[in-house]
Amino acid sequence: MSSKPHLTPGERHWLTLVGAVFLIFCLYPLWASVYGLTTVRDALILGVFGLSLHYLFGKAGVFTLGHATFFGIGAYCTAILSGGVGGATRTATFSLDPSYASVLGLITGILFAGAIAILIGYFLIFAGIRREYFAMMMLAVCLVCTQIAISWVTVTGGDQGLTNVPSLTLSLLGVGYRFESNLSMYFLALALAITSLLGLWFSCRGDYGRILAAITNNEFRARTLGYNTNFHLLIAFTISAMLAGLAGGIYTTCQGYVTWEFISLFLSLEVVVWLFVGGWRNILGPFVGAFFVLQLQREISSISATLWPLALGLLFISSVYLFPEGLLALANRLFNQLEKFRKKKLWGRM
Repeated sequence: MSSKPHLTPGERHWLTLVGAVFLIFCLYPLWASVYGLTTVRDALILGVFGLSLHYLFGKAGVFTLGHATFFGIGAYCTAILSGGVGGATRTATFSLDPSYASVLGLITGILFAGAIAILIGYFLIFAGIRREYFAMMMLAVCLVCTQIAISWVTVTGGDQGLTNVPSLTLSLLGVGYRFESNLSMYFLALALAITSLLGLWFSCRGDYGRILAAITNNEFRARTLGYNTNFHLLIAFTISAMLAGLAGGIYTTCQGYVTWEFISLFLSLEVVVWLFVGGWRNILGPFVGAFFVLQLQREISSISATLWPLALGLLFISSVYLFPEGLLALANRLFNQLEKFRKKKLWGRM
């Protein structure tokens, strides 16, 4: 078996669209306000978090209700190794050179998230745990990790979290660059988003994507064809967890703090809403959902912070009934209807 050697016309059109959107985002800082820049930056990073769930559910067919576990692991590892400070008690820090402490923390968070995914996935996936049972088990794991983050005060800062997390600093051959300005962090988030998006897209367009599709459609049939479905699902679960950990680490360096909410069940449910609102079948869906929901959250929270959980639940219910395939599918359907109407009108004039 061999991967697709050439791009199809549809794939070329899709890449052209992505390139055009990427160019717009590159030019956006020319007219954006500070508030707009930080909002788009956060949505891009959280979109990568949503992309990790899209890869696990949309490509491999594995649904989870505790995906914030890996986002929080990446966030906490980055904050702790970077020298984050607890609320009431100074967290035990490491005497690391600041020029690479944040990078080491970020890499540790990614690897630790992957290691936890391998450990959990081995006992669940190889035991045949699937569908709603897997989702509920991951929900329990998320609750356990949340309690650890709250209770382990000397390391995680407890319910107050860690603050003063330094910005990401990249150092090469004695020359370092620190992403501390709004503009630099924005382009860091943009680079993370486009790299993750294209990386997952290219990896799933060939044989590997067809294997995952076969497992999603009928795992028993894929197993009878000779594929080690447990191994492939474990790999997909691990990659998804590592990508979520990467998003969590970058998000923490941009925000400058981390709290137990970064690993909470509520965030796990939020990312599910992003995925379904944007469109879980489309690789761009997590970004559209994150942009839409994050902007809606900030508008509603400006009125009353207590209204947001209720609004989130209503949004999810309405999206399931009104546009079950997401906003992107709805927009595509409306565009096709308008195109048919236009052609019909032109044909009637002839």
